[in-house]
Amino acid sequence: MFTGIVEEVGSIVEATIHRLVVGATTTIDGVAIGDSIAVNGACLTVVELTNATLAFDLSDETLERTALSSLVAGSPVDLERALLPTSRMGGHFVQGHIDGVGKVVELSGSPEARVMSIEASPEVELYIVEKGFITVDGISLTVTGLVDLTFSIAVIPYTWEHTVLGSKQLGDGVNLEVDVLAKYVAKFLHPTLPQR
Repeated sequence: MFTGIVEEVGSIVEATIHRLVVGATTTIDGVAIGDSIAVNGACLTVVELTNATLAFDLSDETLERTALSSLVAGSPVDLERALLPTSRMGGHFVQGHIDGVGKVVELSGSPEARVMSIEASPEVELYIVEKGFITVDGISLTVTGLVDLTFSIAVIPYTWEHTVLGSKQLGDGVNLEVDVLAKYVAKFLHPTLPQR
């Protein structure tokens, strides 16, 4: 379980088909092999560890549901360690289970008030509501607008500068995780809804 509050932006050291090696500083502190780390929002298990890198194996399921396969050496990634019982809950409950990949379709506003618009699949959009939570590349954000399959988020300067959002371009893929509470409510009210 995570909160969607990014601890640091790491950098991909090595990317092969089924393995990522990530350079990090803050996120390594207190981590052991077998621990969970959110990498651009995807919950991954640490399989190797040095004093400057974390290595993760990627399953076919992870590669199919996320944008992690597009990462190359030097790519920035959002990192967050798993939530401790004593941690502050600054964002929302984030599982690290990616629901789909969205596409950045518009960047607007000023440096003080940026707006990013993201296109989602119908299966993901079903659970998105205005003023509700959404996790984009591991970042807990509030949906500020929703039109058809496109939702918008407001990005404050701190988030722009301290996460991977500042490096996103039009057409880039982003990992999306909807609020798990929305999925439970939808399943309760409509038990025949397809589940991903």
